[in-house]
Amino acid sequence: MALTAVAGAVSLTFAYAQQPPPPSAPPPSAQRGATSYMPVDIKEPFATTLARMKAAQPEIQRRHANLLAERYDLANKAAQGVTMTRGKPVQEGVRAKLPGGTSWDQLANMSPTEIRDRNLFPKGFLPLPHPNQAEGGMLFPKFEIEELKKQEARDLTRFDLEFDLPDHLLPEFPAPIFLTTRPDLGDVSQGKLLTIDNYYELFNGILNPKQIEGLRLLLTPFPQQQFNQTEDRRSERPSRGVACFDCHANGHTNASTHLVGDIRPQEHRHRIDTPPLRGVNIQRLFGSQRALKTVEDFTEFEQRAAYFDGDPVIATKKGVNILERGSQVHFMAEFQELLDFPPAPKLNVLGRLDPARATPAEMRGQEIFFGKGQCSVCHAPPYYTDNLMHNLQAERFYKPVMVNGRLASADGPIKTFPLRGIKDSPPYLHDGRLLTLEDTVEFFNLVLGTKLTTPEKQDLVLFLRAL
Repeated sequence: MALTAVAGAVSLTFAYAQQPPPPSAPPPSAQRGATSYMPVDIKEPFATTLARMKAAQPEIQRRHANLLAERYDLANKAAQGVTMTRGKPVQEGVRAKLPGGTSWDQLANMSPTEIRDRNLFPKGFLPLPHPNQAEGGMLFPKFEIEELKKQEARDLTRFDLEFDLPDHLLPEFPAPIFLTTRPDLGDVSQGKLLTIDNYYELFNGILNPKQIEGLRLLLTPFPQQQFNQTEDRRSERPSRGVACFDCHANGHTNASTHLVGDIRPQEHRHRIDTPPLRGVNIQRLFGSQRALKTVEDFTEFEQRAAYFDGDPVIATKKGVNILERGSQVHFMAEFQELLDFPPAPKLNVLGRLDPARATPAEMRGQEIFFGKGQCSVCHAPPYYTDNLMHNLQAERFYKPVMVNGRLASADGPIKTFPLRGIKDSPPYLHDGRLLTLEDTVEFFNLVLGTKLTTPEKQDLVLFLRAL
């Protein structure tokens, strides 16, 4: 799933040179959980769990919907004439709501300490909790669920929870697929969601036998924490499980969400916005804490631990799938490393704008990206990543606060995700808290203190759309 965090999640990540003041300490009750482990021997009958959690769902959904409405403008406001690769309109405008009586320029001229002490950090810039932080688990958008039911008769509906963000704020579905080995073919998806039902007819004669077998495994469902055959599941009927490409649909992302498996206690666990697998061949850090250094490591780790919320103790009970490293893991990784970024016709071979194709505004945006905006410090061309981790230290701007079960405090180091094809991958940052590219520019303008003007911000967004 979320190869983390991650979001797919794709994030604009920059270095911050100034030493910050020490953050306020979180409440003592939030510093340590009672245990690192989940219960293995479930005492409550499944019928009781089902009835209890179904009854609780409306209030949980209402509480999270209220949080989103308080933070964001969720309206469908498409940018004129701007689309993702297959034609879905790109949403525009800053969606994070400002604190009353302030403007973005006013905030940009305040110090982090002043913003923190006056509680003026926009709530849409705080860490975004899982729709049910206390429960967590994989959660899929409705369009993915419906297409899988149609093709495979496999249901990823949770009885306790529904997906939170509106479809117009999510990536296009199904996404196009581009291969590094066959750029001459363009989009090889034929407009279909890649599943176990159609992968062979779509790729036989294009891939080699190893890659076809790797793709089959990426599309094969295996038991997972919320989708399995035991009484400790969140599907009404026993489930065959989930596949890697249920989140990374068509080797991209559908914005499915989850919680990282490698942080305890629960209120500290970060929400993951599923990042794209496009361009995974040029990436060097994987997993929500970036402890994995190859896509092979990550592929093996996912089904051993990440599928089970980072608890290998419970994995055996639910049917963990142990992949064979020398063949299965290798085959899966080989296919993933074929997934290419979408074409960017305005870029030259060095990843810069071609002046003959770019607009004057896009060229100005590029100058800001490599200059005043400081974006290129971490996002270096041609793929616009440095393959490193950076700590934004956004906690300088706010006091620790509990938000729907999520302790909003320090995020720690964040991976620099590639920015190629970024307009296809909303929402942004590792947890999806930034809904549009305009939100992302405002966030970094504030966190980095770059003091961009309104025209400069607009030009920078236009450049990002061209990547």
